[in-house]
Parts: sequence; C-alpha cells; structure tokens
Amino acid sequence: MCGRYVITSPAAAIRALFGYDERPDFPPRYNVAPTQPIPIVRLDEGSDSRKRSFALARWGFLPGWVKDPKTFSLIVNARGEFVLDKPSFRNAMRRRRCLIPADGFYEWRHGAPRQPYFVRAKSGGPIAFAGLWETWTGPNGEEVDTAAIITTRANRLLAAIHDRMPVIVAPDAFDLWLDCATVDATTAAAMIAPAPEELLECYEVSRAVNRAAADDARLIEPVAENALNRAATAQAPLRKAEQKKRNGQPSLF
Repeated sequence: MCGRYVITSPAAAIRALFGYDERPDFPPRYNVAPTQPIPIVRLDEGSDSRKRSFALARWGFLPGWVKDPKTFSLIVNARGEFVLDKPSFRNAMRRRRCLIPADGFYEWRHGAPRQPYFVRAKSGGPIAFAGLWETWTGPNGEEVDTAAIITTRANRLLAAIHDRMPVIVAPDAFDLWLDCATVDATTAAAMIAPAPEELLECYEVSRAVNRAAADDARLIEPVAENALNRAATAQAPLRKAEQKKRNGQPSLF
C-alpha cells in the first residue's frame, strides 16, 4: 500500500518532467497524508491538442455514484488487480487515469513497533505514481476532484518490508497511461506491475513520520543519523492518545 508519501522537488523540475503548461508553486511536503490536496497530472480533454494539465485533488477517491461520502470508506489506494472490474474503479480506469508526482513514499515493516522506511529513486528526483481520479458531485451541485494511487505486489527489494507498493510509471510511458481516448483500459492495465529493483532504494527513518502533523526534511533522514527517532519514541504514549481521539482519518467533508 501507500499511505504517506513525499513531494519535495522544485515545482519547475516537476513541471519539466510531467510536461504541463501551468506554473503552480507549492512548498516541499515531507509527509503527505490521506484527505489532503495532492497534485495530479491528467490530459486536458477539452483541448484539441490534448495537452497534459496540472490539477489538485483530494487524496481519497470517491466514485461518482456515492451519495454520502461520510458513509463511504476512504479509498487511498486502488489495488491494481481489481481496477478493471471493481465498480468503484472501472469507469475511472477507462476514462480518468492520471499521474501523481512524488519524490518517494513511506512503508512500514510489520512488527512491534512498526518501523517506517523511506523509498525513493536511486537517481533522485521526482517519479510518477499511476493514479485514478474522479469528480464527485454533491447534492447541492458542489464538485470535488478526488484521486487514489494504484498499488501492486511488492518487488523483491520491498517484499521484506511490505507486500504492496505503488505502481511507478516510467516517463516514456506517460502518454500511454494518460491517453484514455485511444488506449483502452486493458492495454493500460498491462503497466500495473512492480517497479524494477534497480530503480529504487530504501532505508529506515524516524517513527516521527507516524504523526500526520510532522512535516520537515528530517523525516527522510536515515534513522541512524536522525535524532527525531528518540523524540518519537518518547512521545509514543501521546501519539496513541491522539490517535484514539481522532478515531480514524480526518475528512474534508
């Protein structure tokens, strides 16, 4: 799965990789969490040139048929094995595929305590997650763009930590993934596969990342170099109390 990720490259570098015309300016984020607005890249279907466009969407997918989002479970990840057939995803897989810019993601090794790892490209710089987006329309006509990250089975590098990982789309496959008009869902689904082991590296990081409010560059430092881990351990009782109080993910609705 992918429950937290990082986007830290300069806006110009992300724009250059993904090839959209907009010039958004956004700060680095070291702990992007569900329900927060996230950048997505999609094709502008209203343009004759079918250019790529930048947009913001809520991380937490809502199918168009949902009547009340408060009664619908938050969908952060879409399992790649089900996107062609599951009612929640099949229409978006056919018509609304997107790319989600990132510089890496966190994964937690099972056990006690659960140890977080940071996963990133060995070469550094941004990567692209495969995503789905959907515009949810409320009873009063309000519209909210929402998105989910597609996941697949872990590659050998990550399998010792977790059994799932986000699907990473190579730059030369961006057009294939985004072009819902001429590339059918079955063809696009062939891209849903683990990333090559040689693409990525991973290492332990501080358990401070467990707190969604934590968001600074120290979160992605290797744990051996990171004094935050001692502070995170000392604050563990406080985090448990906060989690009980929140009783689940926050919501924008």
